[in-house]
Amino acid sequence: MKRTALLTLLLIGLLSGLIGCYSGGHPARIGSNAPDFTLQDSDHKITLSQFRGQVVVLNFWGSFCPPCIEETPSMVRMQARLKDKGVVVLGISIDVDDAAYHKFLKDFNVNMVTVRDGAQRVSGLYGTFGWPETYVIDRNGVIRRKFIGAVDWTSPEITDYLSRL
Repeated sequence: MKRTALLTLLLIGLLSGLIGCYSGGHPARIGSNAPDFTLQDSDHKITLSQFRGQVVVLNFWGSFCPPCIEETPSMVRMQARLKDKGVVVLGISIDVDDAAYHKFLKDFNVNMVTVRDGAQRVSGLYGTFGWPETYVIDRNGVIRRKFIGAVDWTSPEITDYLSRL
């Protein structure tokens, strides 16, 4: 009996802690300016502010991450469809292994702007700890939405939302 009660209390405490960490539909930073950063890897040097005036879909991902693999094809298709409307996908890979990163880009025909941040400096700046995590940043550099987990980026709701920003 004591063991069951102890396990129940432990479970309640764990669930309470998880609920307390989740800020619901309004995560921290929504409505605030996106932290600017500059990243350089073997292929690119990018600065977030260079995309000012465009809607930025800032996606943190890894080649080893099943949900990242799941959402990549729809993200590539969305980028192709909405590029002319000023929507740009900026992918930040947390891969430490440069070869795995480049293999992923080739295998999935990733033709959007990506940069590798194996030290996870930028994901740390954004407080990202799970992958994929994606921030939608409006044309003025303000974070409007955050998505955690795989998303179908070609769904009518998502493409309509991004088109209206």
